[in-house]
Amino acid sequence: MQLSYKPSFVRALQKLPPSLQHEALGSITLFRQDPFDPSLKTHKLQGKLCGRWSFSVNYRYRIVFRFEGKEHAHLLAIGDHDVYR
Repeated sequence: MQLSYKPSFVRALQKLPPSLQHEALGSITLFRQDPFDPSLKTHKLQGKLCGRWSFSVNYRYRIVFRFEGKEHAHLLAIGDHDVYR
């Protein structure tokens, strides 16, 4: 899976504590290998985020993304559940 990153995603990732950055990068690596790995809890979003998907970094943090074809995803946002707003 090829990934691209929205600039605001990169800025938000850099603002996270180092331990959380490491955890997020691990989840991104796993996502790249298998976007639907059960530990990521990948799911479609609804409402105003319809057309976007999300996967878990940990219990609190999520990454919102959009598929751009079968082998490409664009990472849009990272944060706690407020990222869905």
